[in-house]
This record gives sequence, structure tokens and C-alpha cells, in this order.
Amino acid sequence: MVPYLLKRLGQSVLTVFLTISAVFVLIRLAPGDPAAAYAGPLATSDDLAKIRTAFGLDRSLVEQYLVFLKGILTGDLGTSYSFRSPALDVVLDRLPFTITLAVAAILLTVVVSVPLGVWMARRADTARELSANVVTIAGQSMPDFWSGIMLLTVFAVLVPVLPASGFATWGGLVLPAVTVAILQVALISRLVRGEMAKNLTAPYLTVARSRGVSERALVWRYAMANSSIPVLTALGTRFASMLNGVVVVEVVFAWPGVGSLVVRALETRDYPLIQATVLVTAALAVAVQLLVDLAYPLLDPRVRLGKKVSA
Repeated sequence: MVPYLLKRLGQSVLTVFLTISAVFVLIRLAPGDPAAAYAGPLATSDDLAKIRTAFGLDRSLVEQYLVFLKGILTGDLGTSYSFRSPALDVVLDRLPFTITLAVAAILLTVVVSVPLGVWMARRADTARELSANVVTIAGQSMPDFWSGIMLLTVFAVLVPVLPASGFATWGGLVLPAVTVAILQVALISRLVRGEMAKNLTAPYLTVARSRGVSERALVWRYAMANSSIPVLTALGTRFASMLNGVVVVEVVFAWPGVGSLVVRALETRDYPLIQATVLVTAALAVAVQLLVDLAYPLLDPRVRLGKKVSA
């Protein structure tokens, strides 16, 4: 257990390091001058030179990278150009909103997609399963911005029962969470359907059924347990991706999370803010994946961390 945990921690740290290093280089290769974005169109060449010196942009790429790495070790990720505050503080202020949205969306996904997937599997190859399949494919095909705008039009404009934007009340969470969950429900329910259909026809369930085990126990205790690892893996991956900022949804609903923050940081070429956002969200994403890996033995006792599963 301990060697496996240390190995996974090492992989997680390496993943975060490679991610932030790649982002550091790529944003500097992208077109655009942070000093010009900061100073505005009326700035002179002298003004731009002073700003580059103040931001450390006149240093070589290697020097800037070393300063960035040192800042990670000391917790100083620089000052945001646009907010004129420590970049890490700006990201941490926005992070709870993104976590709230991601948790609400993933809970909604689990509540809807797991029963729906089981229902579809138990009615495989019937007209009702085909109808549900069409609905999930439609949900999978709808872009976030389109479903978000449609929900916004119906429930905030035509029938104004929910706030259109922001997070002034908990009601403001409903439309963004539903928008994010639509795609996730479509993906996860189809996955649950496939895994359950496979397990419901497995020989061990036939034996259990012949011994008088109830249908409810067969479905939820046996088939669902054997289907849980791929489903949990998919849920963990989807949740981790939400923590990276659901950019389109946050922009559509003016949600004050890290997704909308990244958009603003990219528009202003705010290097410290981009780097701080990527570092925090990447660390959270790999932490979620690590927790998912550690949950495997709880779901399936045959799985032993760091060891191969014997048949």
C-alpha cells in the first residue's frame, strides 16, 4: 500500500510539473505582449520598457522559468497584472465557486445517470431502451453553450423562475449545474448501460438467480458492484475536468469561477494568473484521480493496490 501510494504521489507531482512547465512555455510562445495589454493603446515605447522591467519580462525565458519554480516552492506565484494582487490569492478566491459548480454537477450526474443506465440495461434492445438511447445521444450531441442558452431563455427569460447569472443565491447554481450535467449524464448513463448489460448476462448472476437471490440484490449488489470501477473512473475523470474550469458554462452564466478567470487572464496576457490557475487546477485534478485509484479496493475487494488482480 505505502509503496503504491508513494509511486502514485510521485506520478502526480510529475504530471503537475510537466503541465505547468508546458503551459509556461506555450503562453510565452503565443502571440501578444503582456506589457502592451497592460498599458493600453496610448503607451509609448518607454512605458512598455518600464512595464516589462517591472514584470520581469525583460529577462531570458530560463530566468523567468527559474523565478517561477522558486515561486512555487515559496508560495509566491507573482502578482496578477490585471488584478494587481497576488495571483494565487485571486485563484483561491474563485476556486470555491468552481468546486461548488463541479460538485453540484457531478452529484446530479450520479443521481440521474446511474439509475437511468441500469434501467436501460434491464430493458436492453427494447423500444423503451431505444427511446432512452436517442435522448442520451441527443444530450451528448448538444454543445454546452447551446444547452445553456436554451435553459437560460426558458427558465430565466420566458418563465423567470431562476436567476440568469451569478451566484447571489443558491438558485443561481441550478441552471449552470444542469447545463454541465446534461453532457455528463449522457456519457455516464451510456457507460453504466454497457457495463450493466454485460454483467447482467454473466454466468455468476445466473447461478445466483438459481439460488433464489432477489432481483434487486442481483442488480445492485452484484452487477452494479462489478460495474462500479469503470463508472467510478469515468466519474473521476469528468469531475477532474470540471475542476479545470467549465469555461463556456461559466462565461454563459457569468459564473465567478476559475473558468471565467482564465478567459480574462488570456485576454490580458496575465502570465502569473494563468500559471497560478493551471497549477491549482492541475493539482486538484491529479488529487481527484489519486483518490479514485485509492477507492478501487473499497469497491472491489479483489483489487489490491500495487498488485495485479488474479482471475
